[in-house]
Amino acid sequence: MKRGKLLLIGFGPGSEAHLTMRARTAIEECEVILGYTTYVDLIRGLLRDEQVVMQAGMTEEVGRAQEAVRQAELGKVVGVISSGDAGVYGMAGLVYEVLMEKGWTEADGVEVEVVPGISAINSCASLLGAPIMHDACTISLSDHLTPWELIAKRIDAAGSADFVVALYNPKSGRRTRQIEEAQRILLQYRSPDTPVGLIKSAYRDRQSVVVTTLADMLNHDIGMLTTVIIGNNSTRLYDGKMITPRGYQRKYTLGSEKQTLAPHQRLREENEPWALHSVDEQQGTVEARPAPEQKREQVESLSARALADEALGCLYGAQESIAVASSPSSFVQEQIFEFAVSPGVANKKLSAAQMMLLAGIVGERGSMDYTPDHQFRISLPTANPDEVVSRLREAGLLVLPVGNVITVKACDFCDGEKTDSIPYADEIQALLGGIDVPKEMKIGFNGCGMACYGAVKEDIGIVFRQGKFDLFLGAKTVGRTAHAGQPVAEGIEPVEIVGLLERIIAAYREHGHPNERFHKFFKRIKQIEGFTYEEVPVPVLAEAACGE
Repeated sequence: MKRGKLLLIGFGPGSEAHLTMRARTAIEECEVILGYTTYVDLIRGLLRDEQVVMQAGMTEEVGRAQEAVRQAELGKVVGVISSGDAGVYGMAGLVYEVLMEKGWTEADGVEVEVVPGISAINSCASLLGAPIMHDACTISLSDHLTPWELIAKRIDAAGSADFVVALYNPKSGRRTRQIEEAQRILLQYRSPDTPVGLIKSAYRDRQSVVVTTLADMLNHDIGMLTTVIIGNNSTRLYDGKMITPRGYQRKYTLGSEKQTLAPHQRLREENEPWALHSVDEQQGTVEARPAPEQKREQVESLSARALADEALGCLYGAQESIAVASSPSSFVQEQIFEFAVSPGVANKKLSAAQMMLLAGIVGERGSMDYTPDHQFRISLPTANPDEVVSRLREAGLLVLPVGNVITVKACDFCDGEKTDSIPYADEIQALLGGIDVPKEMKIGFNGCGMACYGAVKEDIGIVFRQGKFDLFLGAKTVGRTAHAGQPVAEGIEPVEIVGLLERIIAAYREHGHPNERFHKFFKRIKQIEGFTYEEVPVPVLAEAACGE
């Protein structure tokens, strides 16, 4: 098998004129292209008919990265596209994280090339004039993956250090307060008249450029496609353009051809009193850099610490060593941990103690929603998700991942009176529950032929009837064309059902496209484990006999 290749392509702001030559040739090289649907549409004119294009929606980034790696491991040339630069809030980092989880190395794994593109801060700045001529930083206001407390610290630090600030992901339909808080923090350090640029869809058909002030910026339309560039205390507005001086006026006369300082004088220390100089102590000034003795003490201290950590690791193991070595004042990055909790597959009852434990873990900072799948969906900021899972499992609760995974839904077996099929439901949960699939998938399980729990309405439906199983595949649960699953087999022996499901799921995982629901997958491949897809009859509306 030939060695696969991953091309992580930044295609710039979206116009072909601002696409680099390497990005263009990289897109041509690809056999498979993966990207957010909007981004695929922006480069569609560059795609060939024979290229396989896999599109996905926002928030499907992990599945997209995993599928890209899988396709490359099959020996294909795979392109993952990002607007702007792939390494700036793009897909490059996530693809590398997926590769790291798989133990990838550059020497033995698939080839990886990051193709740089023009980032939003650069394309938007070009439309405003020259706002980032001096030190600038980018900060994303999206707190879906990063705790807001940390984002606020970064804004405060940028404000106090007088950075020009570019805000990405400033506002969405549900995230409205973040941009207000960013303005409040920066107003502590900057004049209300500080120039601000609001650029939406730079170099695209619906481009919009607004120049305003820090005090007035919230009175304008700001959304997810907007990049906000906030000047520093030197930024000036001239003829509708934002200009941030580099500092040449300190040593040069910009309005005169003849300069006060000759070239050989411009770098002298007396002409740069604001700079950090290392001068002789005999002149009566203090050495600005740390003394060599101080540096040696720091190095020796670090070496002693490293030896102590190694010794603790030998005595107690790596985990205890880390716990002892960590300073109570050091910052620990919190994660937003999302997961599902239920009392079990057949059991639908939570004890008071379990409910109290859940409430205590979620606390004031987390959220807890009850789903139609008889699960609690938890979202919790925590630096130690393993401890959370351990506490819940010790209390007898089932803890499961969420997202594009398999959820096993079962009836309550008539409150436990019909128990014959419960072991099979538990085995299916143990083997398949929570494993990743191209798109979220539900396996419905009914313990008797009444099928009152509605298993036939799930992606895969299983009904236990007269000691054997009936199987239904490919239900469409929502939409105008919703329908029950296709009955593909009756009377499956209990010893065969789990293995059959494993093979069906394995085929879906291997051949399904990212974000492709199971009923679409079944329709596309036509046959799975000997079961042939049949078109769902289109209902025909007939006039009622009574004429109404």
